[in-house]
Amino acid sequence: MIAWEPPKGIARLAGVDEVGRGPLAGDVVTAAVILPLDHQIIGLDDSKKLSERQRENVYTDIIGQADCWAIGRASVAEIDRFNILQATMMAMRRAVLGLFLKPDYVVVDGNRLPQWEYAGEAIVKGDGRVDVISAASILAKVIRDAEMKALDSDFPGYGFSANKGYGTPQHLEALDRMGPTKIHRRSFAPVRRGATFEQSPLFD
Repeated sequence: MIAWEPPKGIARLAGVDEVGRGPLAGDVVTAAVILPLDHQIIGLDDSKKLSERQRENVYTDIIGQADCWAIGRASVAEIDRFNILQATMMAMRRAVLGLFLKPDYVVVDGNRLPQWEYAGEAIVKGDGRVDVISAASILAKVIRDAEMKALDSDFPGYGFSANKGYGTPQHLEALDRMGPTKIHRRSFAPVRRGATFEQSPLFD
């Protein structure tokens, strides 16, 4: 994999990543992180390559060592109104705006930058190449997973603790049987194919 180095003279490098573009339910969650240049965090990597326990251990180290970090999100309503790509860009912008230290340069996982005033670049597969993006990936993943587990008790039967809102067979079967809830993304085709929202007792 091609190594990435920040531009010379950058003191505050922020990394940004998202979790939750693909699920049928729940918000899309982003994180922005600025790490000290001499951080001692071990195990930073693409959050998808780590086990749940590994993510949680590294999460604790990130929180303890980061110069600052912030979470941004876009709601289900915003996803349905603007589409998932635009909602993700909104969430990324909110995360960076939430940092109490202004970054000199912002690197984002993927191939597209939000429209903002910050200097920076998008890096394909950056969550496995750049430590601050890896840190953002892990923060967003741990936080969103915890939220989906909590929502499982509010909306039982869909398997949110296990599937985190993704379209697993159990989740799709529950959609067909019980209909969507208020945290389902109505603009996503598998949700539209489920029962109507008026029929769902969990939509109100």
